[in-house]
Amino acid sequence: MGIRILIVDDHKVVRKGLGMFLAADPELEIVGEAGNGLEAQRLARELEPDVVLMDLLMPVMDGIAATEAIRREMPSVEVIALTSVLEDSAVYGAMRAGAIGYLLKDIDAKELCRAIKQAAAGQVSLSPSAAERLLREVPPPKDPQPLTRREAEVLQQLALGKSNQEIAEALVIADKTVRTHVSNILSKLGVSSRTQAALYAVRSGPVSYTHLTLPTIYSV
Repeated sequence: MGIRILIVDDHKVVRKGLGMFLAADPELEIVGEAGNGLEAQRLARELEPDVVLMDLLMPVMDGIAATEAIRREMPSVEVIALTSVLEDSAVYGAMRAGAIGYLLKDIDAKELCRAIKQAAAGQVSLSPSAAERLLREVPPPKDPQPLTRREAEVLQQLALGKSNQEIAEALVIADKTVRTHVSNILSKLGVSSRTQAALYAVRSGPVSYTHLTLPTIYSV
């Protein structure tokens, strides 16, 4: 079974175009389409996708509100913001709502497929311009609690773009243990997503900004 994808965009031609590109990848499966955030929330509940591609500017309910609602109700569903908007408030809003990625619609089809697979594996994908804005604009967590040595190691691996399975292999621990550590890290840092935790790691070191660079997107 492939990675189940829900496409959300208020323009039908965009939804159909995305569906055509993604259908060419045998590892991906389009399970539904939605034209606004409210419909996306309903279909996510019914279809249980692995990844939602979410436009931001839509009628009825915008993408940020829909992302927050989906992530709150269905935390196992990952959301990638796929938009033409690059305002600081939009980037920050989407990440704060719990999106695991922020990509622009001019992204190459192969890069988009790769980002979807990364999201399904729990990895964060950001366009270079979105990553720059987040690093500049997102404030550090308020009163973060100290991490244990192991949690700090997991956070560093997470910020380097590792999936839970890759972190487990690197640190020689169980995948379930990694998930527990990630949950504890989010709680201690007072953040709602791996994206925000990864950015905290970049701000605090020893992970550097240059380690996040990829040809078209950042994977953190």
